[in-house]
Amino acid sequence: MQETFDYVVIGGGSGGCAVAGRLSEEPSTSVCILEAGGAAGTLVRTPIGAVTMVPSKFNNWAMQTTPQAGLNGRRGYVPRGKVIGGSSSINAMVYIRGHRTDYDHWASLGNTGWSYDEVFPYFLRSEGHATRGAPWHNGTGPLGVSPLRTDNPFSERFKQAATQCGYPLNEDFNAAELEGFGDYDVTQRDGQRCSAAQAYVLPHLASRRNLAVKLHCTAQRILFDGRRAIGVELLQGGQRKTILARREVLLAAGAIQSPQLLMLSGIGPQEHLRAMGLQVRQHVPGVGQNLQDHPDFVFGYSSPSLDTFGISLGGGLRLLREILRFRRERRGMVCSNFAEYGGFMRTRPDLVAPDIQLHFLVAMVNDHARKLSMGHGVSCHVCLLRPKSIGELTLASVNANDMPLINPRFLEHEQDIEDMTAGFRLTQALMCAPALAPYLGRNLYTEGVSTDEQIHKLLRQRVDTIYHPVGTCKMGLDEMSVVDPQLRVRDCEALRVVDASVMPTLISGNTNAPTIMIGEKAAD
Repeated sequence: MQETFDYVVIGGGSGGCAVAGRLSEEPSTSVCILEAGGAAGTLVRTPIGAVTMVPSKFNNWAMQTTPQAGLNGRRGYVPRGKVIGGSSSINAMVYIRGHRTDYDHWASLGNTGWSYDEVFPYFLRSEGHATRGAPWHNGTGPLGVSPLRTDNPFSERFKQAATQCGYPLNEDFNAAELEGFGDYDVTQRDGQRCSAAQAYVLPHLASRRNLAVKLHCTAQRILFDGRRAIGVELLQGGQRKTILARREVLLAAGAIQSPQLLMLSGIGPQEHLRAMGLQVRQHVPGVGQNLQDHPDFVFGYSSPSLDTFGISLGGGLRLLREILRFRRERRGMVCSNFAEYGGFMRTRPDLVAPDIQLHFLVAMVNDHARKLSMGHGVSCHVCLLRPKSIGELTLASVNANDMPLINPRFLEHEQDIEDMTAGFRLTQALMCAPALAPYLGRNLYTEGVSTDEQIHKLLRQRVDTIYHPVGTCKMGLDEMSVVDPQLRVRDCEALRVVDASVMPTLISGNTNAPTIMIGEKAAD
């Protein structure tokens, strides 16, 4: 019931797979990944398979927030990947690095080595882009990235609508400029999902005897000898086991479960740990604090177009044809990530960087696709990129199988609701543009909403996460930081955190690519 490796990686998600894959390139270095979920099957590789995973508990922790005061007491939904590859195996595959100022701000907080110019080489190292090259892209990295292969005419309709509203088009959100509208690049290779596991781990399991993956393992606590992390206690198949680390333990369980495991191991705010009956190993007050996420509102419309997903006889026959096309060509609707197009815009001209992101979906989305209805439609998500509301995460119990209390405090800061209102109005105008109007039917959620009071009320009724929690093991040098710029946990030895929880602030966009970058940098 005990094994020993050089490095033990807790969590097989984006950061964990990237750091494990890179470390295992050295044949003399043994690496073990512990993943609570199972193997990634065919459904994970098939892009539209996400529609069955995100709204369900299949490959998904499917957590909830605490009741949110800013959302009329509603609980938010927190899907997190429970499968090898983590959330990169169930997400919408959008590949966005963020804005230069995001990382320069990290560096200004004392995080040496994390400016944009310093992290950019790690983005390049990870990327294997199918069509784009230097200076902004690399075609030889392990993570498959490509333009979408859906050939959906809504791409041009959406971009024409943006032009009609006076917005610039952007052919590459990951080049010099983030602002503008266009098609998203996705983490796909040959029309199939390329998760972090598919990029860094699964292709090498047969050839690298020094790389091990243990599935269905639930970490219970990190083991210590004094201040030094020496391993992990876990449950697998009802049996308690110990995995020891000769060199380091790398915690990569994500922004929700990394701080949870630290606290269960006695590292965190001492008052909270004592209240839970836990022995305090190290008082690190920032563990679980600084929870940040992008609040998101969804516009929804029915549509007569079978270029959208939905439930109908015609749509079913169309999808059967598209499945056959996918098998022949790896193209068409089956390649869809649903959030095919989008844009970045500023609510005020004086802003240095965009503060609003849009995701245009070729499907109706209601309550994270957990509520279905007949017919076809489209949706447009509008999310706030730099919210001022900051929450926290605390333990619900001392049982590692119980989800922690997740409190992002959505819309509690009044500036957030004002900024979301500005984003709402800009998006509302976009959806009324002539290029889209013929393809939109009934307005599902926003009909007749025009005054600030009406918008505020609707936002509090319908805003939720767009699945980008970060910050709960903040990197920095101040008292509330959890890890230093080398990702080492404060006052501990041989223990680092390698996931989105180390981000001191949110980045301007989807968080998967930056988390993989963190894994790449951690390996160095």
